Amino acid sequence: LPLLLKATLLHLASGSYYPFYNGFYYNHIMNDNDDGQDKDYFSGAKLVVETSQDPVYSYNGANVTLPCHYRYEPDMGPKRKIRIKWSKLRDDYTKEQDVMVAIGKTYMAFGDFKGRAHIRRDSQQEASLVISDVRLKDDGKYRCEVIDGLEDESDVVDLRLKGIVFPYQPPRGKYRLNFHEAEQVCQDQGAILANFHQLFQAWSEGLDWCNAGW
Repeated sequence: LPLLLKATLLHLASGSYYPFYNGFYYNHIMNDNDDGQDKDYFSGAKLVVETSQDPVYSYNGANVTLPCHYRYEPDMGPKRKIRIKWSKLRDDYTKEQDVMVAIGKTYMAFGDFKGRAHIRRDSQQEASLVISDVRLKDDGKYRCEVIDGLEDESDVVDLRLKGIVFPYQPPRGKYRLNFHEAEQVCQDQGAILANFHQLFQAWSEGLDWCNAGW
């Protein structure tokens, strides 16, 4: 470890480093003579990632596409080989699970998304995520992240599943279930616990149920 640290410090002190500006690619690299004459290393183009600002709605068992596109400002011309990463987020925008990663035509999906998720390639600079056989627990926020060298930009799209919000009272009576028991009861009914957006939508459509519960 001391030798590694020493080697790292010597490398940094040598002046061979890549300047980096947050939100932009480094665009110069010091030449070997260190004479103050920089040479172009990259164009300095800014990477922009955009997803749908409106929620994407789908149904249990359907196929859905979560749109995501990227571009460079100014335009970089031909498509570059970049890395695409999709993650499912919690409501507070922290990562819940990895969905898939892709580099060129090579990709890997993770967990429950294996065999159900891939990147759509209908156009250049597209990173849209296609999910087949949508499941109830797929409902939620997804982050589309595009990585090109030192540049890393992302945006979030919200997938909402349409269905029926219904009250259910277990045989033991009201207020007898803890959270995990309520989750299991829902699964036994072929459903999931309704989230805020689903409850609000049901209320706006006339649901009137004043009992507290999961």
